[in-house]
Amino acid sequence: MFDTVLVANRGEIAVRVLRTLWRLGVRSVAVYSDADADAPHVALADVAVRIGPAPAAQSYLSIPAVIEAARSTGAQAIHPGYGFLSENTAFAAACDEAGITFVGPPASAIEAMGDKIRAKQTVAKAGVPVVPGSDGAGLSDDDLTAAVEQIGYPVLLKPSAGGGGKGMHEVHRPDQLADAIATARREARGSFGDDTLLVERLVSTPRHIEIQVMADTHGNVIHLGERECSLQRRHQKIVEEAPSALLGETQRAAMGAAAVEAARAVGYTGAGTVEFIVEGDRADGDLASNGAFYFMEMNTRLQVEHPVTEMVTGLDLVELQLRVAAGEPLPIGQEDVRLTGHAVEARVYAEDPASGFLPTGGRILALHEPQGPGVRVDSGVAEGFVVGSDYDPMLAKVIAHGSDRAEALRRLDAALRDTVLLGLDTNVGFLRALLADDDVRAARLDTGLVGRRGTAWTTSELPADVLAATAAHAMLALEPAGPVVDPFDVPGGWRVGDPAWTTWQMLVSGHEPVVVRVRGRAAAAECVVGDDPPVGLRARRAPGSPDLEVTVDGVTRRYHCVVGGARPGAPADSTLWIGRDGLAWGVREQAPLDAAAMADEGAGGPVLSPMPGTVTVVEVTEGQQVRAGQRLVVVEAMKMEHVLTAPVDGVVRELRVRTGTTVARDAALLIVEPGTEEE
Repeated sequence: MFDTVLVANRGEIAVRVLRTLWRLGVRSVAVYSDADADAPHVALADVAVRIGPAPAAQSYLSIPAVIEAARSTGAQAIHPGYGFLSENTAFAAACDEAGITFVGPPASAIEAMGDKIRAKQTVAKAGVPVVPGSDGAGLSDDDLTAAVEQIGYPVLLKPSAGGGGKGMHEVHRPDQLADAIATARREARGSFGDDTLLVERLVSTPRHIEIQVMADTHGNVIHLGERECSLQRRHQKIVEEAPSALLGETQRAAMGAAAVEAARAVGYTGAGTVEFIVEGDRADGDLASNGAFYFMEMNTRLQVEHPVTEMVTGLDLVELQLRVAAGEPLPIGQEDVRLTGHAVEARVYAEDPASGFLPTGGRILALHEPQGPGVRVDSGVAEGFVVGSDYDPMLAKVIAHGSDRAEALRRLDAALRDTVLLGLDTNVGFLRALLADDDVRAARLDTGLVGRRGTAWTTSELPADVLAATAAHAMLALEPAGPVVDPFDVPGGWRVGDPAWTTWQMLVSGHEPVVVRVRGRAAAAECVVGDDPPVGLRARRAPGSPDLEVTVDGVTRRYHCVVGGARPGAPADSTLWIGRDGLAWGVREQAPLDAAAMADEGAGGPVLSPMPGTVTVVEVTEGQQVRAGQRLVVVEAMKMEHVLTAPVDGVVRELRVRTGTTVARDAALLIVEPGTEEE
């Protein structure tokens, strides 16, 4: 085993690798950018080295900086985690040239599988079934168009060099193709530095099932069962589980054997994942009815979702990676692999599901990670940490293991219910709604399920009890500590025989403003939320905690509360973050947004950025005539693009951004004035 290992990553995966190094007694080295100087992985490592400013290209993607950090600290090996340099052939080669062991496959295997076109050709020769599609490299836009005409709609455009769903676009009609190709190429260049695309037939109602493989340098290749990854949004996984409820032993053996052959075909070593698309009927998703599965790609690294495999096999995949990289043979054979129970993982993202899963950001003001039987949390954040727009928005993974799938789902939901994360919008509430769905509980899954039904899980009423609890929090802040000396000096504005109401206007992102009225003291008050009838309200601070215990209409709940800015740069006391049952709301006690930001539909007005990020494309000029729906500006954050279009026919005024401009959420980028230039 190595004496010192550098972890060339950040966030939860860096923390996860560092924990295994600590358990094995291996000296650990972390690297960090300026944005991560106070990140948990920095504090956890034995040594931490600054490698550059916040932009990934100047820090985590800088091969010279990472190699120099390894040399200066005496690291014998580098573990790349996932993302960043984990599948970069130049980095693997640079490690070899520097005499440092790359904890991963040889550069030749990364190169063969990193190019999706070449990967399909390679595994097809090994007898692994592949999805019908283009098989040429360097296709021009015209070549792609011709390939689509031959394949037939619908199709899926994919970057040849990428992964993680970035740059992937479904195309269902000819009139969508040109824009989709342009967008996919731009996203591929931004994320992977290579805009080569391929096109495949879009498999209807597919299930995404992947096989974990492990190979050593002595010729041993095994698989560790499968993971079901069909619950996705924007081609990115959000919930994964092992094993799949779809597969029986026969199908598992067939797909496992195909994955092993794919790994052997490129001389693979270390941990890798072979991903398959399985054709399933939307009604029952029964693989046994047709047995069709197709190779999609191979990820030549550790996967985000590897914990579910660890929980059902009892193996530490990072330890196996390190031992294989050190030249040891695999300690187990295929016959030793046993799958025990069931595990499900949910990814916690800094994003707003109600706004199309746009990334969010802000300072984490309160954090409590769940514990309990069968529960594991892989996290890369801490209280006080600022989540910006420089990196992927995933914050943590919550994993639960049970004796069967039903128990694992119950434990995962309970763990999410016990999660407290205040200070920015996350997807925890969405995850709980998703896991409660009848189809999800019955394992009737496919990769389009979230897209078809997501509105049901992202659109919810603003609970009246939360607004009442927010008013109670405001009342307690106004009331003096201890008993009231003057019975006529009672906060809330009412006097004996002359009850009056204190009124707040509550604003929560994604919801209409709500008026909340309260009279009395927090210990015994009356509350009206919106147009609802009056209800009794009683509140007190929980002993030794900033939490509130609030009784609304006879029902008592505990609320987690913290005051802080709604986003970086906002006033420190602008928002009350209040949470219960894993859900959280940022409530501002203020009037509605100004008239310009609340422009009536059809009246034009400012075009606002829906997320913090960087302007990558400006397609108009000031004074230009535009039509409703015309593309204006593209904003990119966390490797995801959002296209802003004209709200009405009109003229572009006050163009305030250009390519490269960094913008905040809700920043006005330009104004579209209704009418024509002549008017």
